[in-house]
Amino acid sequence: MAEPGSQDLLLAAAFVSDAQYNRNIPFKTSPEAVRLYYLYNHWIMRTATYFFIFLDLSLAVFEEPAVYPLPFLVTSVLEVLCLLVFFGRLTHFAKVTHRSVFWKDTKNICIMVAILLSLTDLAIYGVLRIYDVRSIRWSRIVRPIFLINFAESRQIRRAFRSIRNTLPEITYVFLLFMFSLLMFSLMALKLFGERNLQTAEGLPYFRNYLEIVFDLYVLVTTANSPDVMMPAFDFSSWYALFFIAFVIVNTYIFMSLFLAVVYNNYKKHLKNEIRELAYMKRRKMLEAFNLLKEEEGAQFVVREARWKQLVKLVAPDISNSHRELLLRISDDEQKGFVDKKSFVQLADLLNIQVVTLKIHSHPLGQWVPRVYASGVSQFLRSMVRHRFDTLIIFAALTATILNTTLKSTVKYNSQQILDIVFILRVLRLIRIVDSIQRFRVIMNTLINIVPTMLTFGGLTLVVYCVFAIVGMELFHGKIQFFPANSNAPHALECGNPALKDSLFARAKYCKNNFNNFASSFIVLMELTVVNQWHDILCGGRSNVELALLPLTPVILFANGFANVTVQPAKLYFIAFHIIMVIIIVNIFVSFILEAFFVEYSLEKSEVETAIEHKIQELGMGVQEDELRDEQLLDNMEGAEHDLEGEGGMKAQPKGLVFKIASKRYRTVDALLQRMFEAEIPLEDEGPSLEETPNVSPVPGAQAGERPV
Repeated sequence: MAEPGSQDLLLAAAFVSDAQYNRNIPFKTSPEAVRLYYLYNHWIMRTATYFFIFLDLSLAVFEEPAVYPLPFLVTSVLEVLCLLVFFGRLTHFAKVTHRSVFWKDTKNICIMVAILLSLTDLAIYGVLRIYDVRSIRWSRIVRPIFLINFAESRQIRRAFRSIRNTLPEITYVFLLFMFSLLMFSLMALKLFGERNLQTAEGLPYFRNYLEIVFDLYVLVTTANSPDVMMPAFDFSSWYALFFIAFVIVNTYIFMSLFLAVVYNNYKKHLKNEIRELAYMKRRKMLEAFNLLKEEEGAQFVVREARWKQLVKLVAPDISNSHRELLLRISDDEQKGFVDKKSFVQLADLLNIQVVTLKIHSHPLGQWVPRVYASGVSQFLRSMVRHRFDTLIIFAALTATILNTTLKSTVKYNSQQILDIVFILRVLRLIRIVDSIQRFRVIMNTLINIVPTMLTFGGLTLVVYCVFAIVGMELFHGKIQFFPANSNAPHALECGNPALKDSLFARAKYCKNNFNNFASSFIVLMELTVVNQWHDILCGGRSNVELALLPLTPVILFANGFANVTVQPAKLYFIAFHIIMVIIIVNIFVSFILEAFFVEYSLEKSEVETAIEHKIQELGMGVQEDELRDEQLLDNMEGAEHDLEGEGGMKAQPKGLVFKIASKRYRTVDALLQRMFEAEIPLEDEGPSLEETPNVSPVPGAQAGERPV
């Protein structure tokens, strides 16, 4: 049985790890529960959970309608396996949390309901399949719930909460926008409805009020510009003023207003989330401090030996030198202990990426200095340093040799390898970006915000999965793709007589369908881009000759899904456009703007952290931009590195140097906290350290993470 001191150390390490990664799981504090909690947060367990989540989502690729069909028994077994893993993960979570907290957490209820619905639907579908009765796999729409509601997906849940909190303000702007749209539509009906105008396809122009509303809504996205105004413009050039006014008011003003409102409200709600993260992190660190504290005079402290044991448990992968550096920062005066204020900063210190570089002379430089200093040796070392260029050159050389060797083969098309060689050579131009300092700053900034962009990638995946599954049920088989030499009936009309003589069929856009999961994703991507998205769903029948197609500004997706189904099908596409383009894309743009401004300004202002100060104070630092080629030894900060050897040559020093990595933050939450720390006043950062009672945590006293 573990000693009480070691149990406190394990519990304190769990609190510090939670603070570092901003986890707010109210786990039990018994020794057995703490060990289970460590297992729950192990990277293998998390990786396995994500693997089965994405396996469950990817089953739609192999289920009817399938991209790569698999027998129903195979997909059923895989789905049951995924559900068992989810249930096991949920059971594991229940073992480490208090029963009252577990059953009050909406996330857990959602997961259990999703598992139950999936099993019920799978059983019903299987029974009906035995009797050759076609049914719908309606439970597939709940699969994204597993991606959202497991504890590992707190970033996606935070994004959903921010969207939910932003919706009220967006609603007011959207209602005002719809009022403007309806007013302009009414004016268009009065202006053009009695003019007996016709479209290029010979159809009535602006005679139906609902059709006008939809056409003008599409004009807001500029997808049907200038086509929608051409009949009126041909009739009278003055009518162009109506469309110009409409575009200015609705496209430029209202759409910009949408972005402004989304940006302002999303930033406000995200800042509140980050403030709560700061509170939670401080509480976790204080709970760890209270477990390890010892009395030193009039204050409580954590002894140096205890502190080292704690850091070794929390971050076993960091080097001893890195650990000593953190200790020198926490115990600046080297008193042999860490006070409460410095201890609370440990989680933030662990989140800063520090690169440890060991400087030593190469053995060949000592044994055979002339060989090591020769031109051949310098060339080989240069190849190692410039690994990217070396890899590209050797790959191109290999491809060239392979192309020359196979050139005499009759059945071989040598142009393919030549194309690969050309592409590899073009990739060397990336070195230009790396060689220009300002480009390098921008690229490092983009690299630092990539993890946060992945959060919105998960959010987009959830929306795409839901709409793709619904789209397959609504539009499956309505439009089909046939090879060019196919003799199937209606092959030229994409398998649907309603598309006869349509530009959709003539332009060979038959692959834009919802016949399987992959095709659905492609169509949704086209809708996200919004170019000609309206023609995917509602284009009219065209009598225009094919010879006129090159004259159109953009090849249209005519006679789409609304024509092969029913007109209310437009609501599906409009709903996707509102959710994905107007809300999520604007929130994504807002977040990227804020994150980029913070990271870019950080590079420009050269802000130094406490770690950087200590590195420079110890004379063990090297600037990030100076770590290039062989300049490392020439830029060491410290007088001891300026020793000269025989013959006036500078001797290569031995020892350690540190630098802050280009990717500064280990977690997404660390970047979020950096984004808003300047906007959160000090008085709003929760109770002060002195006001926080020095008591050990009470089991079950923590608040659980809020559900979506």
